Amino acid sequence: MSDATRGGTLAPAAVEPLLRGRFGRPYLWRETCSSTQLLLDGSLSEGAVAVTEEQTAGRGRLGRVWEAPPGRAILFSMVLRPPAGRPAPQISIAAGIAVARALEAAVPELAPGAAVASGGSAASPLSPRIKWPNDVLLDGRKVCGILAEARDGVVVLGIGLNVNQQAGDFPPTPNYPPTSLRVATGREQARAPLLAELLWQLEQAYVAWCAGGLAALHGELVQRDFLAGRTVLVDGAEATALGIDVSGALAVELGGVRRLVESGEVSVAPAT
Repeated sequence: MSDATRGGTLAPAAVEPLLRGRFGRPYLWRETCSSTQLLLDGSLSEGAVAVTEEQTAGRGRLGRVWEAPPGRAILFSMVLRPPAGRPAPQISIAAGIAVARALEAAVPELAPGAAVASGGSAASPLSPRIKWPNDVLLDGRKVCGILAEARDGVVVLGIGLNVNQQAGDFPPTPNYPPTSLRVATGREQARAPLLAELLWQLEQAYVAWCAGGLAALHGELVQRDFLAGRTVLVDGAEATALGIDVSGALAVELGGVRRLVESGEVSVAPAT
């Protein structure tokens, strides 16, 4: 294992004993690969994951590049077989809820009430928030990106979580500057238990979504919605974000009319 690995290895011997459910089985690990999205196909069972310490051609939504130094992030993809009639794009939103839950469960500084115990506000900026359609933010900065791709009769869900990067490890990003758990909390995080918790929370959120759609998660989603109430740009026009709709679209008020944005890029309007 490279000396650059931070927070321990994600090799099978470190993670498999920590798994609690069916997600993560089988567990395919590579020290390096081009992209974990390319290691999985429809021949594998639901819940199979591919994990790596380094991606040489990682990518996010809209063809963006996903970069992370070796061994400092959690980078994995998973095979899912959603039931007929469930819109696959909603999986990214359900996964965002799972990521937020896992961070609060595994990182003490992000646990609900942690800010109150330390004398801060209950609405701590370190509370994980979901930015439609596929990001998780801490203090307005991107800590996790999610990519769901339908192919070979399955959905391959990719997740990149910034764990132990330092501030100088990130390339400049204009709209949503990145962060990591180490930057946000001031300490290095153990990656194996965090990944195991994330796989468990993904399974719980996914099972709920399969049974009841996004409606089963919507109450929690409302509480974690980053864009709700903010002035945003939709196709260059200013609008007010009303929140993530139960359909998975972003509801906005544009020109006095409620509108559902189902795809595309929505950003917070710059302060004037």
